[in-house]
Amino acid sequence: MSEQQIHDLMAAREVAMAARDAETLGAHYAPDVVAFTLAPPLVHRGAEVIDVEGRRAWFETFEGPIEYETRDLEVTIGGEIAYAHALNRLATTPKGAPRGFALWFRSTVCFSREDGEWRITHVHDSVPFHMDATMRAAVDLKP
Repeated sequence: MSEQQIHDLMAAREVAMAARDAETLGAHYAPDVVAFTLAPPLVHRGAEVIDVEGRRAWFETFEGPIEYETRDLEVTIGGEIAYAHALNRLATTPKGAPRGFALWFRSTVCFSREDGEWRITHVHDSVPFHMDATMRAAVDLKP
């Protein structure tokens, strides 16, 4: 049952991203969440991660639909803590951009269970980079 709850939570996040539902996304986090996201700075904490108005403002930087997919989700549970890892796809068009983008990235999400509900305590998203002179992000990779 617990593993299914985490799968359901992650599926709800996919739906919320596509629907630009900042409230649902914020509700999934523990108050002391730490997030290493694709966007700067290096670390985001607590209220900054949960910030519904900030997420709404971020959604407003995109035109048209937002596509979000979680693939190859694997969940491991040990008592009241769990972690999951997956490949995620984000596709959308930034306002004013001549065209949209689609990128796959890696994601590890950690959870704690309080009063029977799983809350996200840590997120780490990343893209690999070319370890050559360019040092550019490898956003063209696909699973």
